[in-house]
Amino acid sequence: MHKKVVTFGEIMLRLTPPNYQRIVQAQSLDVIYGGGEANVAVTLANFGLDAYYVTKLPPNPLGQAALNELRRFGVKTDYIAWGGSRLGIYFCENGASQRPSNVVYDRAHSAIAEARPEDFDWDAIFREAAWFHITGITPALSAGMAQISLQAVQAAKQHGLKVSCDLNYRAKLWGRERAGEVMSKLMEYVDVCIANEEDAEMVFGIKSGSDISAGDIMVEGFREVAQKLMDRFGLELVGSHLRISRSASDNGWLVVLYDGKEFVQSTEYDIHIVDRVGGGDAFAGGLIYALLNKMSLQEAAEFGAAASCLKQTIPGDFNHVTLREVEALAKGDRSGRVKR
Repeated sequence: MHKKVVTFGEIMLRLTPPNYQRIVQAQSLDVIYGGGEANVAVTLANFGLDAYYVTKLPPNPLGQAALNELRRFGVKTDYIAWGGSRLGIYFCENGASQRPSNVVYDRAHSAIAEARPEDFDWDAIFREAAWFHITGITPALSAGMAQISLQAVQAAKQHGLKVSCDLNYRAKLWGRERAGEVMSKLMEYVDVCIANEEDAEMVFGIKSGSDISAGDIMVEGFREVAQKLMDRFGLELVGSHLRISRSASDNGWLVVLYDGKEFVQSTEYDIHIVDRVGGGDAFAGGLIYALLNKMSLQEAAEFGAAASCLKQTIPGDFNHVTLREVEALAKGDRSGRVKR
């Protein structure tokens, strides 16, 4: 089985105050690179797949640094387009205890937001590929990117790829009405949909019954959410990671999957958060790997949950874990003992 996987989106420069400082008090900022689909590509490369990441980067040192970071972890960058004048930036304050994390975007007019359809040769990009992954962040970047994202999923299906989409609603990028309009068109070409506690409600008005702000998660409610998404878009599988936010520092974490017949729930983990950014992307990468390797639905849920749990113990956007580490946790090795 060929295991070339393609992801498409925006990689950004992330600037984070060290040691849980606020932006207003910081005298220095840590440099990190990341972004939804880039994070998924790194996870899949770590697991041994041929992970190709597609984006557009500015021809300057920041664009080159982002490219170098992807290559450093084995992601293939053959189809990245060059042009534009800037790399998107975001500032991330890591929360602690009862103070939530906070993100400030500085990504308007980035190279990828101003990309054109001719920047991407989807026939070449999808040649001999098995899977394509995108998130709802990418079409939210601009009207042009909404068009290009639709062209990408259409081309992926024409080439016989499985297509996954993480809805990833971002209120700071677009409104619910626009998101619903654009994502409804994209979802017609999607096989596997990933939606967290809020996404299905914010984008499509489908509620689970959970009170997220109170940390009240109704696991069974997601079966109905998943069924409604399946009925509307003809999906093969719907997955969700469920975060029980006891505080910014301590979360419960589990995964549910539904294929129209079977509804499965993973082990629930108690995580002491080091960096929650990229946790959902680590789940997406783990799920894609599990499905490509023909794991059962329960095995896929456990694998995806373990991958995303481990990510949140690691600083930065990328999930720097090995396949063996994920497999060990998925099989129940949760002690955290030193490996000697």
